[in-house]
Amino acid sequence: MSSSNPPAAEGVRVHWEQLPPFIRRQIEERIGERVVRAITQPGGFSPGMAARLTTAGGREVFVKAVSEQANPDTPQMHRREAEVVAALPPEAPVPRLLWTLDEAGWVALAFEAVDGHMPVQPWRDDELGLVVAALHRLHQALTPSPIASDTASNLLATHIKGWGELREAGGLDQWSNRNLERLVELEARAPTAAVGETLLHVDVRADNLLIAADRVYFVDWPWALIGAPLVDWVGFAPSVAMQGGPQPDELLAMAELKVAADAIDAVIASLAGYFLAYARRPPPPGIPTVRAFQAAQGEIALRWLRERTGWD
Repeated sequence: MSSSNPPAAEGVRVHWEQLPPFIRRQIEERIGERVVRAITQPGGFSPGMAARLTTAGGREVFVKAVSEQANPDTPQMHRREAEVVAALPPEAPVPRLLWTLDEAGWVALAFEAVDGHMPVQPWRDDELGLVVAALHRLHQALTPSPIASDTASNLLATHIKGWGELREAGGLDQWSNRNLERLVELEARAPTAAVGETLLHVDVRADNLLIAADRVYFVDWPWALIGAPLVDWVGFAPSVAMQGGPQPDELLAMAELKVAADAIDAVIASLAGYFLAYARRPPPPGIPTVRAFQAAQGEIALRWLRERTGWD
């Protein structure tokens, strides 16, 4: 596998000591002991705290906390994640939710601490193999969906798209300009391709994974939607290539998906349009690196689509 230096998946981190005293006190009350050590965890775009906390009695928990001031949307994402994780079946490879705190514009979630690590970058063959097998098992465990939720089809129809926006803005590469109408039309087929009954993670990438020995855990669930597993695989593939792993079609070959090629192409088109269009927007508050991350994935998704379609 090749190595790369991708943009960082990182928001503006808040450390334990920077939390307001009344939030620290309430977290300690819910844990039941005083926190004596806090190790900030890497990865993710949440502009808040994400830390492994150790108490005076030696207990460890993982806590993430964010305020409305840091980003007005992230507290609601934490609330949504709590709803999803609390409803997942025990066999789902997900750290268990212990408790939530929602007060004075702050939302905190506590999870069981997993003694694991994010996949090594660049991707290693053995770890990627573990993740591929684990994602298949996750989809099996969450089919049919254990919760009522919005659908991936609706997300692709309303949010994960961008070729219409790019057509209006201009400034595209020559290949995209030549094929713009075909890209808009292909993107429009993605909602149909995404129909399914599986609860999807929707944001599978290295910083949302933990590997503990031979077990893989999937973390950060605010975007969970019901749809076809294809959506998770196509969304995962560009990030793997960006972070030193195999090219997207190689990853799909590893996954051994039995899905029509035109359905795959439609979802790739929708994803590429989304990444490329949103990469041009100003970054959200507290998340300065997300646009570069989206641009890098968009370039890979666009190249992937160009190779698959064979369009001139």
